[in-house]
Amino acid sequence: MIGIALGVMALIVVLSVMNGFIYQVRDRMLSVVSHVEVFANNAALPDWRGVEQSVRRNPAVIGAAPYINAQALLTNGESVRGALVRGIDPAAEPQVSEIASQVRGAQLTELIEGEFGVILGGELARTLGLLRGEKVTLIAPQGQVTPAGVVPRLKQFTVIATFDSGHFEYDSSLALIHIGDAARLFRVDGPTGVRLKLTDLERAPEVAGEIAKSLDPGVLVRDWGRQNRSYFAAVQIEKRMMFIILALIVAVAAFNLVSTLVMTVTEKQSDIAIMRTLGASPGSVMLIFMVQGALIGILGTLLGVASGLLVANNLDTIFPAIERIAGFPLIPKDIYFISSLPSDPRASDIVPIAAISMVLSLVATVYPSWRASRVKPAEALRYD
Repeated sequence: MIGIALGVMALIVVLSVMNGFIYQVRDRMLSVVSHVEVFANNAALPDWRGVEQSVRRNPAVIGAAPYINAQALLTNGESVRGALVRGIDPAAEPQVSEIASQVRGAQLTELIEGEFGVILGGELARTLGLLRGEKVTLIAPQGQVTPAGVVPRLKQFTVIATFDSGHFEYDSSLALIHIGDAARLFRVDGPTGVRLKLTDLERAPEVAGEIAKSLDPGVLVRDWGRQNRSYFAAVQIEKRMMFIILALIVAVAAFNLVSTLVMTVTEKQSDIAIMRTLGASPGSVMLIFMVQGALIGILGTLLGVASGLLVANNLDTIFPAIERIAGFPLIPKDIYFISSLPSDPRASDIVPIAAISMVLSLVATVYPSWRASRVKPAEALRYD
């Protein structure tokens, strides 16, 4: 019973943590990344205002904002870092992301065209050693041809604020500037795309397909799932493999149930024989041991579900205590994107776990029960 309970508890806790990890990373990612992007490859989006008006006709779209994306280098003294520079419209950006609520030290609207201000991810600013009000040099890789050769374009920007999304990848690599400054620096005629926010992010692939059909073939459409497909696919595969591996714990416990019932049948052969001589049928004897095994399986499963839910729902206090005892962080945020252990127990995981545990327990009772029903009274009582 304890073996089954431990197996079920381990499955529930691990899958709850993986669910929490997936949804927390997704939510933090989508606070920076839009649900759908409409863009042109390495060029300004033709008639972007017409494109924006067209996509807004879709009832699933609740927000749209133009943007310019480009790669650049940021330098401060001896520190140099590559960064994704995103030119945004400060007035429209809150429609598609939560950046405005994550900015510290200033408002998003303080990005004013022509003043060359920049808002850096918190980790990026710390890596470069920059504080609010200091200057940072942005180097655009698209250089200009001179008699001395191709010279990269450089421009000094003033750090007006930082932001922390809670997603390390973006906090350490994203810089926001005004879309007008981005167009001037990277020499594009207008926004390279339009970012969209939907009523239901789970419908992003479907809505992206609808939008793609309504636009010109040269315009590309990409949903948030496609942007991060490899990451989420890897996590889902890992979750399935963890389920299979940890289900073996329950299988081992079920095997222990087989051995326990076999030993019980061997020990109780005389009692079984006496019951048979009193008129018990082989089926009734078999039912006795099946009920015994089923009770062990059901009680073990219920105990495992209860303890698993107890641990999964209190990981926010259990995990920090373990880290304090260990004396070091168990989840480095630069590797796992998060610094705490989230948990999200879901019925879609718990119900199959409980069902599989009970089925394995019932299957484990078949052989010992059949063996008990085959006991011959005369042979069992011969030496008693």
